[in-house]
Amino acid sequence: MKGKLGEADEILDTEALQFDLGSIRTATNNFSEANKLGRGGFGAVYRGRFLNQEDIAVKRLSKDSAQGDIEFKNEVTLVAKFQHRNLVRLLGFCLEGNERLLIYEFVPNASLDHFIFDPTRRTHLDWDSRYKIIFGIGRGLLYLHEDSHLKIIHRDLNASNILLDVEMQPKIADFGMARLFDLDQTR
Repeated sequence: MKGKLGEADEILDTEALQFDLGSIRTATNNFSEANKLGRGGFGAVYRGRFLNQEDIAVKRLSKDSAQGDIEFKNEVTLVAKFQHRNLVRLLGFCLEGNERLLIYEFVPNASLDHFIFDPTRRTHLDWDSRYKIIFGIGRGLLYLHEDSHLKIIHRDLNASNILLDVEMQPKIADFGMARLFDLDQTR
């Protein structure tokens, strides 16, 4: 690995998912403001495109956040281990110098809160699409809690952490606060 992160050994088994900083800088046009999708407590998210035309979303964690190290490690070690159509897919990460980047599939319709709180976009949420979104979130949570080989509790599920793909299928995102539980643990 090119960078260090406290307990980086736990990330070693996911090293195949590691991207180099240069390719991420190229994909995001050096993290240009024009490519910024949003900002949260963790840092900023940028849209990017690899040379193979694959669209990506890059979460750039704040360099001065100690909590960011924990969230970064959580997302890499937990999200890389599961796949479900209602969970955002982690493509990889970059840990180079003081940069901590998470590379995800790009989900074009932004988050559910953009639809709920925007009077124009809200009109796209007829009862059929609302049902499909609710059902998809439930399927994603069922997978995390029961059907996955790991038992994961999200702990930060809200409308801004539900992304909507081009077909308005929901994808649960942002696993920085998630916790792994033993299969027989009930609390």
